[in-house]
Amino acid sequence: MTEKTTQTLNKEACLKAAQEFLTRREDNHRGDALPADCRPANLDDALAIQVATVEASGKSIAGWKCLVPLNPEQMVVGPVLEGTVQQGAECLVKSTEAGKTLIEPEIAFVLGADLPAREDAYTNEEIDNAIASTHMALELLQRRYAPNDDLTFFDKLADCLLNQGIFVGPEITKAQAYDAATIKLSINGESYDGKHPNLSAHTPVYWLINFMRERGVSFKKGQTIITGSYAGAIEVVAQATEIEYEGLGKYQVTFKEF
Repeated sequence: MTEKTTQTLNKEACLKAAQEFLTRREDNHRGDALPADCRPANLDDALAIQVATVEASGKSIAGWKCLVPLNPEQMVVGPVLEGTVQQGAECLVKSTEAGKTLIEPEIAFVLGADLPAREDAYTNEEIDNAIASTHMALELLQRRYAPNDDLTFFDKLADCLLNQGIFVGPEITKAQAYDAATIKLSINGESYDGKHPNLSAHTPVYWLINFMRERGVSFKKGQTIITGSYAGAIEVVAQATEIEYEGLGKYQVTFKEF
């Protein structure tokens, strides 16, 4: 089932890259572009490094981030590691400078059934039926590259596009989630005219399941899928934060550094 690839990096090179990214995650360190012998040159290299990162971490995949590609050369997809999907009144984060953290307001879709890799594409209805719940959510971001104008999209994709984890907020109805092309947001009293990049929060789930299915990837019950920010990346102080999605709900979460 796995597609023919254009991968140029071998398993050893992918593991070298993965270990560097995992060290940066743990140490909250920003580094340069990877050395040439393990730097991704294309989509398949980047996705192979993602696989190596999951394997080297010793953790399972707890979720995914995705977006229907706005550019055919830029596939927005990345696994979210076990232990980094959080709920509740507190959320542990690796901070940016000056005790702040980066978040993206999104909607999360939690699977209530497995979707194994198979030859035939999954229909939208099958995927809809597999979604058990939908939630207001935040992608938690972590900068692991130092500022560098020479970084390519594949450099960033290999490192899961800044993902640090997911915070799952209060549940909303599927109808609300599927109808949320735009959302007026308030974060600590600051307003944002939120607009989903795909003008749909749920269609990226359809794309993700079938794009990764073609690559032999199965999805598991309980995995949480986020599908794009309504307001880009927002830096907030790592403390109590109030978030409101107008017409959908409001909640408070306290970010704590670890």
